[in-house]
Amino acid sequence: MSRPPARVLAAVAGGLALFALAAGPADARRRPEYAPGNGTANPSALVAAEIAFARTAREKGQWKAFDEFADDEAVMFVPEPVRAKEWLSGRKEPAAPVQWQAHQVWMSCDGTMGVTKGAWQQHDGTVGYFTTIWQQRKKGDYRWVLDQGDALAQPLKEPEMLSASVADCAGGPGDELLVERDREKAAPGMDGRGRSKDGTLTWRYHVEADHSRWLAVSMKKNGAMTEVLRSEVAAPKDRN
Repeated sequence: MSRPPARVLAAVAGGLALFALAAGPADARRRPEYAPGNGTANPSALVAAEIAFARTAREKGQWKAFDEFADDEAVMFVPEPVRAKEWLSGRKEPAAPVQWQAHQVWMSCDGTMGVTKGAWQQHDGTVGYFTTIWQQRKKGDYRWVLDQGDALAQPLKEPEMLSASVADCAGGPGDELLVERDREKAAPGMDGRGRSKDGTLTWRYHVEADHSRWLAVSMKKNGAMTEVLRSEVAAPKDRN
Protein backbone atom coordinates (compact mmCIF):
# COMPACT_ATOMS: atom_id res chain seq x y z
CA MET A 1 0.00 0.00 0.00
CA SER A 2 1.59 3.26 -1.12
CA ARG A 3 0.03 5.56 1.42
CA PRO A 4 -2.75 5.37 4.01
CA PRO A 5 -6.26 6.46 2.95
CA ALA A 6 -7.17 9.97 3.98
CA ARG A 7 -10.23 9.99 6.20
CA VAL A 8 -10.03 6.34 7.16
CA LEU A 9 -6.95 7.19 9.25
CA ALA A 10 -9.27 9.07 11.58
CA ALA A 11 -10.79 8.66 14.97
CA VAL A 12 -13.03 11.49 16.09
CA ALA A 13 -12.68 13.99 18.90
CA GLY A 14 -15.44 16.44 19.66
CA GLY A 15 -19.00 16.45 18.39
CA LEU A 16 -21.31 18.11 15.94
CA ALA A 17 -24.41 20.08 16.82
CA LEU A 18 -27.60 18.30 15.88
CA PHE A 19 -29.92 20.24 13.65
CA ALA A 20 -33.31 19.69 12.09
CA LEU A 21 -33.99 20.59 8.48
CA ALA A 22 -37.38 20.04 6.94
CA ALA A 23 -37.69 18.47 3.48
CA GLY A 24 -40.22 19.63 0.93
CA PRO A 25 -43.90 18.65 1.13
CA ALA A 26 -44.75 15.06 0.38
CA ASP A 27 -46.28 14.14 -2.91
CA ALA A 28 -49.45 12.40 -1.77
CA ARG A 29 -50.39 11.25 -5.26
CA ARG A 30 -47.49 8.82 -5.71
CA ARG A 31 -45.82 7.15 -2.74
CA PRO A 32 -43.68 4.14 -3.77
CA GLU A 33 -44.04 1.09 -1.56
CA TYR A 34 -40.28 0.51 -1.42
CA ALA A 35 -39.40 3.85 0.12
CA PRO A 36 -40.12 5.46 3.49
CA GLY A 37 -42.00 8.11 1.53
CA ASN A 38 -41.51 11.34 -0.36
CA GLY A 39 -40.36 14.19 1.80
CA THR A 40 -39.13 12.06 4.71
CA ALA A 41 -35.48 13.08 4.46
CA ASN A 42 -33.97 13.93 7.85
CA PRO A 43 -30.40 15.28 7.60
CA SER A 44 -30.16 15.52 11.39
CA ALA A 45 -30.29 11.70 11.53
CA LEU A 46 -27.19 11.58 9.35
CA VAL A 47 -25.42 14.03 11.64
CA ALA A 48 -26.42 11.82 14.56
CA ALA A 49 -24.81 8.88 12.77
CA GLU A 50 -21.57 10.87 12.46
CA ILE A 51 -21.68 11.68 16.19
CA ALA A 52 -22.22 8.03 17.10
CA PHE A 53 -19.41 7.06 14.73
CA ALA A 54 -17.13 9.54 16.49
CA ARG A 55 -18.08 8.33 19.96
CA THR A 56 -17.44 4.70 18.99
CA ALA A 57 -14.03 5.60 17.59
CA ARG A 58 -13.05 7.28 20.86
CA GLU A 59 -14.41 4.52 23.07
CA LYS A 60 -13.63 1.36 21.09
CA GLY A 61 -10.90 2.32 18.66
CA GLN A 62 -10.64 3.87 15.22
CA TRP A 63 -10.69 0.78 13.04
CA LYS A 64 -13.32 -0.92 15.17
CA ALA A 65 -15.55 2.10 14.64
CA PHE A 66 -15.01 2.11 10.89
CA ASP A 67 -15.83 -1.59 10.79
CA GLU A 68 -18.90 -1.27 13.00
CA PHE A 69 -20.40 1.56 10.96
CA ALA A 70 -19.52 0.09 7.53
CA ASP A 71 -22.05 -1.57 5.25
CA ASP A 72 -21.10 -5.16 4.39
CA GLU A 73 -20.16 -4.00 0.88
CA ALA A 74 -18.63 -0.64 1.84
CA VAL A 75 -15.75 0.57 -0.35
CA MET A 76 -12.67 2.55 0.62
CA PHE A 77 -9.51 3.53 -1.27
CA VAL A 78 -6.00 2.52 -0.11
CA PRO A 79 -5.46 3.90 -2.83
CA GLU A 80 -7.03 1.09 -4.92
CA PRO A 81 -10.70 0.38 -4.15
CA VAL A 82 -11.15 -2.40 -1.57
CA ARG A 83 -13.93 -3.90 0.51
CA ALA A 84 -13.67 -2.01 3.78
CA LYS A 85 -14.53 -4.87 6.12
CA GLU A 86 -11.90 -7.12 4.56
CA TRP A 87 -9.23 -4.41 4.73
CA LEU A 88 -10.14 -3.48 8.31
CA SER A 89 -10.19 -7.05 9.64
CA GLY A 90 -7.48 -7.48 12.26
CA ARG A 91 -5.90 -4.10 11.52
CA LYS A 92 -3.83 -2.62 14.35
CA GLU A 93 -5.22 0.56 15.86
CA PRO A 94 -3.14 3.71 15.23
CA ALA A 95 -1.32 5.30 18.16
CA ALA A 96 -2.75 8.77 17.54
CA PRO A 97 -6.25 9.38 16.21
CA VAL A 98 -7.22 12.00 13.65
CA GLN A 99 -10.09 14.40 14.20
CA TRP A 100 -12.77 15.24 11.65
CA GLN A 101 -15.82 17.48 11.41
CA ALA A 102 -18.70 17.35 8.92
CA HIS A 103 -19.39 20.63 7.12
CA GLN A 104 -22.06 19.70 4.56
CA VAL A 105 -24.83 17.15 4.12
CA TRP A 106 -26.79 16.14 1.02
CA MET A 107 -29.74 13.73 1.24
CA SER A 108 -32.22 12.02 -1.05
CA CYS A 109 -35.88 12.99 -0.74
CA ASP A 110 -36.82 9.65 0.82
CA GLY A 111 -33.92 9.72 3.28
CA THR A 112 -32.50 6.36 2.19
CA MET A 113 -29.12 7.81 1.19
CA GLY A 114 -27.02 10.80 2.19
CA VAL A 115 -23.56 12.28 1.78
CA THR A 116 -21.37 14.10 4.29
CA LYS A 117 -18.30 16.19 3.50
CA GLY A 118 -15.94 17.81 5.93
CA ALA A 119 -12.42 18.35 7.22
CA TRP A 120 -9.90 16.17 9.05
CA GLN A 121 -6.71 16.95 10.97
CA GLN A 122 -3.84 14.65 11.94
CA HIS A 123 -1.77 15.06 15.09
CA ASP A 124 1.29 15.93 12.97
CA GLY A 125 -0.47 18.96 11.46
CA THR A 126 -1.54 17.30 8.20
CA VAL A 127 -5.01 18.40 7.11
CA GLY A 128 -7.47 17.28 4.47
CA TYR A 129 -11.08 16.60 3.55
CA PHE A 130 -13.37 13.57 3.46
CA THR A 131 -16.51 12.55 1.62
CA THR A 132 -18.66 9.74 3.01
CA ILE A 133 -21.76 8.18 1.48
CA TRP A 134 -24.31 6.76 3.91
CA GLN A 135 -27.14 4.30 3.26
CA GLN A 136 -30.17 3.75 5.47
CA ARG A 137 -30.81 0.22 6.68
CA LYS A 138 -34.27 -1.33 6.99
CA LYS A 139 -34.45 -0.54 10.70
CA GLY A 140 -33.80 3.12 9.97
CA ASP A 141 -30.18 3.65 11.02
CA TYR A 142 -27.30 4.41 8.65
CA ARG A 143 -24.12 2.65 7.56
CA TRP A 144 -21.45 4.09 5.28
CA VAL A 145 -21.05 2.55 1.83
CA LEU A 146 -18.15 4.63 0.53
CA ASP A 147 -15.48 6.70 2.27
CA GLN A 148 -12.75 8.72 0.57
CA GLY A 149 -10.78 11.91 0.81
CA ASP A 150 -7.35 13.47 0.43
CA ALA A 151 -4.78 15.71 2.10
CA LEU A 152 -4.84 19.46 1.47
CA ALA A 153 -2.16 22.14 1.58
CA GLN A 154 -4.47 24.35 3.62
CA PRO A 155 -7.36 23.35 5.90
CA LEU A 156 -10.90 23.68 4.67
CA LYS A 157 -12.55 26.87 5.83
CA GLU A 158 -14.81 26.03 8.73
CA PRO A 159 -18.39 27.16 8.05
CA GLU A 160 -20.35 29.13 10.61
CA MET A 161 -22.85 26.29 10.71
CA LEU A 162 -23.26 22.88 9.12
CA SER A 163 -25.41 23.09 5.98
CA ALA A 164 -27.71 20.55 4.35
CA SER A 165 -29.51 20.15 1.04
CA VAL A 166 -32.39 17.76 0.35
CA ALA A 167 -33.27 16.49 -3.12
CA ASP A 168 -36.57 17.35 -4.75
CA CYS A 169 -39.07 14.52 -4.47
CA ALA A 170 -39.88 12.24 -7.38
CA GLY A 171 -43.29 12.59 -8.94
CA GLY A 172 -42.97 13.32 -12.62
CA PRO A 173 -43.42 10.93 -15.54
CA GLY A 174 -40.74 8.27 -15.67
CA ASP A 175 -39.53 8.71 -12.10
CA GLU A 176 -40.46 5.12 -11.32
CA LEU A 177 -37.59 4.04 -13.60
CA LEU A 178 -35.04 5.47 -11.17
CA VAL A 179 -35.79 3.31 -8.16
CA GLU A 180 -33.28 0.48 -8.62
CA ARG A 181 -30.04 1.04 -6.73
CA ASP A 182 -26.88 -0.22 -8.40
CA ARG A 183 -24.84 -2.37 -6.05
CA GLU A 184 -21.50 -3.99 -6.64
CA LYS A 185 -21.65 -7.68 -5.65
CA ALA A 186 -18.10 -8.80 -6.45
CA ALA A 187 -14.83 -7.20 -5.40
CA PRO A 188 -14.99 -3.45 -6.04
CA GLY A 189 -13.74 -2.46 -9.46
CA MET A 190 -12.24 0.69 -10.83
CA ASP A 191 -15.77 2.00 -11.39
CA GLY A 192 -18.61 2.02 -8.88
CA ARG A 193 -21.99 3.61 -8.46
CA GLY A 194 -25.12 3.69 -6.33
CA ARG A 195 -28.39 5.52 -5.81
CA SER A 196 -31.08 6.11 -3.25
CA LYS A 197 -34.20 3.97 -3.43
CA ASP A 198 -36.23 6.82 -4.92
CA GLY A 199 -33.48 7.74 -7.39
CA THR A 200 -33.21 11.37 -6.25
CA LEU A 201 -29.54 11.00 -5.20
CA THR A 202 -26.86 9.11 -7.13
CA TRP A 203 -23.10 8.69 -6.91
CA ARG A 204 -20.31 7.39 -9.14
CA TYR A 205 -16.58 6.92 -8.83
CA HIS A 206 -13.82 6.05 -11.29
CA VAL A 207 -10.23 5.03 -10.52
CA GLU A 208 -7.47 5.26 -13.14
CA ALA A 209 -4.60 2.77 -13.46
CA ASP A 210 -2.30 5.19 -11.59
CA HIS A 211 -4.88 5.29 -8.74
CA SER A 212 -5.99 8.84 -9.39
CA ARG A 213 -9.78 8.96 -9.05
CA TRP A 214 -12.90 11.07 -9.05
CA LEU A 215 -16.19 10.87 -7.19
CA ALA A 216 -19.35 12.65 -8.31
CA VAL A 217 -22.66 13.04 -6.48
CA SER A 218 -25.86 14.20 -8.19
CA MET A 219 -29.30 14.94 -6.80
CA LYS A 220 -32.66 15.91 -8.20
CA LYS A 221 -33.19 19.66 -8.30
CA ASN A 222 -35.75 21.62 -10.34
CA GLY A 223 -36.87 18.53 -12.23
CA ALA A 224 -33.40 17.31 -13.28
CA MET A 225 -30.47 15.40 -11.83
CA THR A 226 -27.78 17.99 -11.04
CA GLU A 227 -24.20 17.36 -9.98
CA VAL A 228 -23.74 18.83 -6.50
CA LEU A 229 -20.33 17.45 -5.54
CA ARG A 230 -17.23 16.39 -7.46
CA SER A 231 -14.03 15.27 -5.77
CA GLU A 232 -10.83 14.60 -7.73
CA VAL A 233 -7.81 12.92 -6.12
CA ALA A 234 -4.42 12.92 -7.85
CA ALA A 235 -2.30 9.80 -8.24
CA PRO A 236 -0.25 9.15 -5.10
CA LYS A 237 3.33 10.35 -5.45
CA ASP A 238 4.80 7.60 -3.31
CA ARG A 239 3.54 4.59 -5.27
CA ASN A 240 5.73 1.54 -4.98
